[in-house]
Amino acid sequence: MADPRPTGRAVTPVTRAELDAALPHVLAAPQDGAEILQLCFRPGYGQRLHPPMLRLTRAQGILDAVGNSERWTVAPWMRLEDGSPDPRIQVSILPVRVMDLVRRDRAGTPHPGDTMIADLDTAEANIPTGSLLRAGTAVLRVSDVFNDACVKWKVRYGTEAKDWITAPGHTPLRLRGLLCEVVEDGEVRPGDLLQKA
Repeated sequence: MADPRPTGRAVTPVTRAELDAALPHVLAAPQDGAEILQLCFRPGYGQRLHPPMLRLTRAQGILDAVGNSERWTVAPWMRLEDGSPDPRIQVSILPVRVMDLVRRDRAGTPHPGDTMIADLDTAEANIPTGSLLRAGTAVLRVSDVFNDACVKWKVRYGTEAKDWITAPGHTPLRLRGLLCEVVEDGEVRPGDLLQKA
């Protein structure tokens, strides 16, 4: 989907009818061997960088090429009982078909911030919880944490885009994508494949 250009008019958020009509297209995404189209690195709140490479590590989560860590290490939205960052939310993967549906105003709304954007079927039936995925030279384990789209998703892309994620029958489809834990350190680049390991 082409990026809309500023026209001086507000871009209308996607409607539920449009989302429902596009669902078969979303669910027809590749089930394996999906190309990673974009990487995102978040050094702080509201910050988005799109580097040519990321290092995925068990101990420190996501690192850029010079070793800077992403905000998971200091400000995760889930923590373990001891206060440390929950490793189950280290990496997020968003289907590009969903992003293209909801992010209509590329100039006026932030990138969703997911570590990887890929053309992948993220449904539970295709990639069950606990599955291993190879991303570049790293290996990830699919988390049991459901990504239900935070309030920021609602603010950026509209109420109907948020409600669609958790509509009856949609939870197993994981339309907001996957959350994963790094189980084997490695590097990932755009053009690498996400493959079932």
